[in-house]
Amino acid sequence: MKRESFGSRLGFILVSAGCAIGIGNVWKFPYICGAYGGAAFILIYLCFLVILGIPVLVAEFAVGRGSHTSVAKCFDKLAPAGSCWKPLKFIGIIGCYMLMMFYTTVGGWMIYYCVKSLRGDFVGATPEAVTQSFSDMLGNAPTMMLWMVIICLIGFAVCFMGLQNGIEKISKVMMSALLIIMVILAVHSVMMEGAGEGIRFYLIPDFQKIKEAGVGNVVFAALSQSFFTLSIGIGAMLIFGSYLDKSRSLTGEAVSITVLDTFVALTAGFIIIPACFSYGIQPDAGPSLIFITLPNVFQQAFSGVPILAYIFSVMFYVLLAMAALTSTISLHEVVTAYLHEEFNFTRGKAARLVTGGCIFLGILCSLSLGVMKGFTIFGLGIFDLFDFVTAKIMLTLGGLCISIFTGWYLDKKIVWSEITNDGSLKVPVYKLIIFILRYIAPIAISLIFINELGLIKL
Repeated sequence: MKRESFGSRLGFILVSAGCAIGIGNVWKFPYICGAYGGAAFILIYLCFLVILGIPVLVAEFAVGRGSHTSVAKCFDKLAPAGSCWKPLKFIGIIGCYMLMMFYTTVGGWMIYYCVKSLRGDFVGATPEAVTQSFSDMLGNAPTMMLWMVIICLIGFAVCFMGLQNGIEKISKVMMSALLIIMVILAVHSVMMEGAGEGIRFYLIPDFQKIKEAGVGNVVFAALSQSFFTLSIGIGAMLIFGSYLDKSRSLTGEAVSITVLDTFVALTAGFIIIPACFSYGIQPDAGPSLIFITLPNVFQQAFSGVPILAYIFSVMFYVLLAMAALTSTISLHEVVTAYLHEEFNFTRGKAARLVTGGCIFLGILCSLSLGVMKGFTIFGLGIFDLFDFVTAKIMLTLGGLCISIFTGWYLDKKIVWSEITNDGSLKVPVYKLIIFILRYIAPIAISLIFINELGLIKL
């Protein structure tokens, strides 16, 4: 079976970055940054991104390209005979599928809010009306199901078209548009009256704020965000690494993707934090920031020019919808490639099966926030359960396994060949990456795992 590859380096970077860049970059990073000290938090976050994020991302790319297959067969092909690594592929498959439920549900909200913005529903709306609009959406079963199904079908259509003709082409367009919209919104935000205080909070480190938030809390929040932001641990980056040809440096590509991912996160902060300070709103408002706080910010900012409130509101929710879509498409591809390679299904049949299952489970997931709110498993609604299992268990376990497998068990010739590109990378850099994968990453990810489960608190 002939395996596809990317048509260009830019395509690989934008597709991989699109997988990493999701709602967490545009929404979660700014409010975590707001909660844990602004610029001081960012400095710690960037350090952990270099120390932990990039080496583990390189490891996942190395396993993908070294096996030249998806998470479906990579451990079968690369794991030592008689070892216990082969069943670990199911962490990636199950994790990606469950994470798709989260992204299709929340992505459906984003598309719905795009439509509401295009209709002008928020123009002139009172804060009470904006708040009620979000509550009404969660309780409206047909609306929740419709938009979740739409985003599933978009993911199906893109994956059905294949890697180059579908995923690569669409990701290039969406990521380019996403970056342009973000820059426009950020420039506007920093020029708002009263935004200076927010810019200082965001750019000038004040380590007293770390003490106020708790040093352990800030350090751990930065450590966790540096790991989760790159979508490592569930095979999403592994599958794209498997499509990469040998002429590319895995370390160089990992750095490029990390820089782009960080640029988006930091730019999102420039959109949200100065605007919040300008209107006396707390930037650590959490989930309500996107659906309740920011629509009100747009109304206040352009109270005398409704057309501008309309334009910027539409642009913001288009941005969020594209962030959700790029991640959804990437997750869809992981499971589609698994069925395509493991069971020799055609790409079309594999994509249809993934989409059908996603729609069924996604409906249950989306309704669990409204009409099925009383139905719980282990005390959690279906949406919260999927979020808990993927974010707190699957991602961390997957990242831990990739680090240990690459650092200790993967054939040394393959590790050397993939990470150094047959010797082109300097030996000290290679040794540093291996040292991190063997010793630092397993300890750091283990701390994330046991803290996410509430077993310790730093």
